Amino acid sequence: MSNHKYKRNSYKNLLILGIIWLLGAVCDRIWFALDHSIPAWDQADYLTGTLNYWRSLQNPQWWNQEWWQGFWLLSSKIPPLTYILTAIVQNIFGIGPDQATLVMLLFSAILLSSVYGLGSVLFSESVGLWAAALCQVLPAFYRLRLEFLLDYPLTAVVTLSFFCLTVWRNLGTAEAQRTPRNRGEVSLSLLWIAAFGLTLGLALLLKQTALFFLLTPILWVGIEAARYRRWGRFVQLLGGLCLSVLVFGSWYRTNWLLILTSGKRATIDSAIAEGEAPLNTLQAWTYYWKQLPHQVSIPLLLVPIFTLLLYWGRVGLENDDKGRREIKTQKFQFSIDSLKWLAVFFIGAYLLSSLNMNKDDRYVLPYLPVVSVFLAYGLTRFSSLLGRRVRWGTISLAAILMLFNLFPVGGVVGGWVTQALSPNAQFYPYMKAELPHQQVIAQIIQTQPYLRSTLGVLPSTAEINQHNFNYYGALQNFQVYGRQVGIRKKYVDQDGRSLEWFLTKTGTQGPVKESQAVMVNTVEQGGNFQLNKSWNLPDESVLKLYHQKTPTVEVKHTSEQKPQATIALSQVTVPEKAPPGLPLPVTYQWSGSWDELQHGLVLLTWHNSSQPPLMKNLTPQPPSLQGKGEADSPPLVGERSKSLWIHDHAIAMGNLHPGAKKPEGTFQVIEKMAMLPPADIAPGTYTLEAMYLNRLSGESYPIQVPKTTLQIGPQALATQPPELDLVTQLETLGAQLSKGTEAVSQVFEEIGRINQYDPTQDYLVQTRLTLEYRLQHMTPKRDWAYALALANVLQRRVDGAIASLKQVIALDRENPYPYAYLAFVQLYNWQPAAAQKSLEPSLAKNPNLPEFRGLSGVAALMQGNFVKAWKDLSAAL
Repeated sequence: MSNHKYKRNSYKNLLILGIIWLLGAVCDRIWFALDHSIPAWDQADYLTGTLNYWRSLQNPQWWNQEWWQGFWLLSSKIPPLTYILTAIVQNIFGIGPDQATLVMLLFSAILLSSVYGLGSVLFSESVGLWAAALCQVLPAFYRLRLEFLLDYPLTAVVTLSFFCLTVWRNLGTAEAQRTPRNRGEVSLSLLWIAAFGLTLGLALLLKQTALFFLLTPILWVGIEAARYRRWGRFVQLLGGLCLSVLVFGSWYRTNWLLILTSGKRATIDSAIAEGEAPLNTLQAWTYYWKQLPHQVSIPLLLVPIFTLLLYWGRVGLENDDKGRREIKTQKFQFSIDSLKWLAVFFIGAYLLSSLNMNKDDRYVLPYLPVVSVFLAYGLTRFSSLLGRRVRWGTISLAAILMLFNLFPVGGVVGGWVTQALSPNAQFYPYMKAELPHQQVIAQIIQTQPYLRSTLGVLPSTAEINQHNFNYYGALQNFQVYGRQVGIRKKYVDQDGRSLEWFLTKTGTQGPVKESQAVMVNTVEQGGNFQLNKSWNLPDESVLKLYHQKTPTVEVKHTSEQKPQATIALSQVTVPEKAPPGLPLPVTYQWSGSWDELQHGLVLLTWHNSSQPPLMKNLTPQPPSLQGKGEADSPPLVGERSKSLWIHDHAIAMGNLHPGAKKPEGTFQVIEKMAMLPPADIAPGTYTLEAMYLNRLSGESYPIQVPKTTLQIGPQALATQPPELDLVTQLETLGAQLSKGTEAVSQVFEEIGRINQYDPTQDYLVQTRLTLEYRLQHMTPKRDWAYALALANVLQRRVDGAIASLKQVIALDRENPYPYAYLAFVQLYNWQPAAAQKSLEPSLAKNPNLPEFRGLSGVAALMQGNFVKAWKDLSAAL
């Protein structure tokens, strides 16, 4: 074929490929235009993830390492490539569910191009074009193109990566048949293995299960290279794998621990909860095989296989007529090798996917492009008029089935046909009135325009759940967050006291826990909440929005136009008397400019009036207690330690939200809170001392406090307080860490609970900044250092966690647990040698504690000391 004719055919094929993509794109966008549905659980969660990255990319700081750390932490369990690409798309077209789904057009283009390339390289351009066309009409594909899930994007990138690996493999086969190789062939080979490494990294940055589909072909080509002693090819493959690590490594290095812990919940725990078949049963290994006809449709599965069998039969007869001579045509042999290569991918992907206990038919979507290439190969075996009619008839029938499954246009006959030939693929757009999610969010913002709110969503159906309310709240400048609470009976009372907004629903509640009914009764009948508004739903149920009768925070815009320069504390209300060790109510009334209030942290110290103020003469502490922990400094102990407590927090608990436009003027913030005097506090009269700290600028100044006294004594009667603020709860939990392993599990269980109340986890920032200030400028206290370390660990601030744990060690040297906590953080940061050294005091004090031996074993394993690792881990287990 002349070069001119080859180029003309290439342009023609690309034009056809573009038309195939365009037809699918038009069909998809028509569907979205008709659809008024609300995204379900996973879809809404992923859409929220795109908005998190969209917000982060509004002000990128490319050369700031802390910004990158926070960027990778925005999605700790799920790799963020789809989120990042969708964020870029929304930055161009605007935010919203329909705008976000435009990214699927990009992934469709990648998928169709990759499938076309794969079919062309393995068989012919005709096979590639037909394979691309089949991808547009396979039920599994056209349904999942319309849902914002990660499986379709994963399919596109995995297919692209497999295509690059296939081209590189074929180049190696061609090179082996002609030696010596020229420089151009070597450069081309390096280019394709680099493309494979890059796309493999992108696939793993999209979803961890990419490895299920690409591991087997990677091992196959590696074994081939080693078997035939093509060491140059083997080195190239290793180089491609190293390149992939550069792409996905940063995210996995940041989040590897959470990936491991959440992986068990997402697979084993979910499989058990959903009643999946155990791996020792035949059902577990045939599940996906039974799903294949539904994913492909009956005509597209049977017709290509039937034509391929006819073709092989005819080839066999022709071979018999020639005296059973072996067919040696290069074209036929190449097709057999190509089919074997596809089988390597498919069988490996099928087995590894079946090994995953948690099964869903969409989880194996990435092996269907290879199936489409195989089916296209079968369809194109006959070039006769009858063969062409079979091809066009099959693809036309598949297109009709797609239209009948996506749009209610087939009537009774269409429903019967799709049920017979393409069952379980119907996916009509929801064309009724939209559900009231946006109205609920608007009602909350209208009621509390200056506050960020957390909405407790008690039902959990596909239409009404915490994820989609969280998403619609994020669309409104992240002013409302949806969270599911009431799932554990022992926490129902705390859940009810910790949130101001709740959403209940009559009728179907979805897969909720038994405690949900108790939570609903607490909200609707408990007396602390009042019905704010209700909406009638299409299923004749009623959606009810409840608001706390006495809000924890109130914000008022005062008549004073010119804002005051500093924050003022105009009123403090406490009981006259209170017992130690029990929460007591307190009300603070602040006023000032919006910026000062929004960015303000207040350091509040309640101290015995017989003692001098703690913050009157601030003096920075030595560097040893600011992180190094090398020198001793007198901690806050004895009588002075038992004559004060702190009540640090952000003004309005960090929930001031500017909305779409920054408010002007002077504002008043009223906080109705609870604080906790220690159980061992000395009886006496206590008064308040206050200091302001700006979390952005670091500016600090004392705040004038109105005359306030509080009598602490064991004879005082307790009063009914609100729930403790989250900073106080965290500080209380942090102090428990000195008890070691018996307290750690309880601490983190409580952290999981209170994290639901503050979806931004700003209480961790408040705790960190206020305690850092206290430990740096005041005489240190051991419990403060523990709480600071816990806040740093929960934020995964490695350097800060290491520094604060060294402070803990300086203040609690005889306790073996801080050394182990430090070793754990160092292991998380891939510093096994430092961790082993940090563990030495722990092992010296308690050499048989399983947790200490386990950490020692992991440190040894990471350093390659397998004998010590085996010894320590065996002892730990």
